[in-house]
Amino acid sequence: MTNILAIERLTKTYDNGFVALKGVDLTIAQGEIFALLGPNGAGKTTLIGIVCGLVRATSGKVTVDGCDIAADYREARQKIGLVPQELATNQFETVLEAVRFSRGLFGKAPNPAHFERVLRDLSLWDKKDQRIGALSGGMKRRVLIAKALAHEPQILFLDEPTAGVDVELRRDMWEMVRRLREKGVTVILTTHYIEEAEDMADRIGVIAQGELILVEEKHALMRRLGQIRVTIGLTQKLDALPDHLSDLALDLTPDGMTLAFTQKGEDCDDRLGALLKTLVARGIEFRSVNSERSSLEDIFIDLVGRRR
Repeated sequence: MTNILAIERLTKTYDNGFVALKGVDLTIAQGEIFALLGPNGAGKTTLIGIVCGLVRATSGKVTVDGCDIAADYREARQKIGLVPQELATNQFETVLEAVRFSRGLFGKAPNPAHFERVLRDLSLWDKKDQRIGALSGGMKRRVLIAKALAHEPQILFLDEPTAGVDVELRRDMWEMVRRLREKGVTVILTTHYIEEAEDMADRIGVIAQGELILVEEKHALMRRLGQIRVTIGLTQKLDALPDHLSDLALDLTPDGMTLAFTQKGEDCDDRLGALLKTLVARGIEFRSVNSERSSLEDIFIDLVGRRR
């Protein structure tokens, strides 16, 4: 796949001496959904701000579809849409006026058909003539998304897009994101709802203390760093773990009715199958087998915790 965003050795030190980014390198492919995860203050918003031209980098280089964001600012910026965390809108504009104005900022001629399509996708078409100040917080969030899509960007940044919004908006937004990807739009999101990243993203990046500590395809990451906890319910109570099972790294629960083991990495299914065959061969009868896989949130908490 073609890379549409390339970030090389990006650093940012603020005037007060705070180092927000420490040599970040990252490439993102066209049509990819990339989730950037990190705790508060990790550098997510600074990184997005630099790419979108809102923050000046201390050093490093960023190119968007081959355009340097410093040397080719106007062309690069036209390729980017940003949905910020803050609900910053002109309260006295109507919804349609706001979308038209956002497109005009990029020197593009009005496109009524595109406006209608975007507003309908976000369930805003029936509110197109209402003033933004009269809308609910969730509807204002939808307006921000519509404004970001007004000029038909190739990259869409979603900075905590579902913070404080209702379930319906979340569902509508993620459906829209999937449609955008089908059209080749690249989506980069930050979120504290890590289950959303687990559901939506193709790749995951984890940033902590200004450093990108991990970038990996989601399923590969889950296999490599995730773990599975397996519990095997026995038909008869064991007073202690038999000597002939001591080589299997099993735990016996206090009630003597359950065997358990935790497996990290990718080969848990193979180990479980071999274990069950061994139990049968050694005369241990069981009535149930249950497994619980770690979530992306579990992996994220573990990764970030190591950096503290």
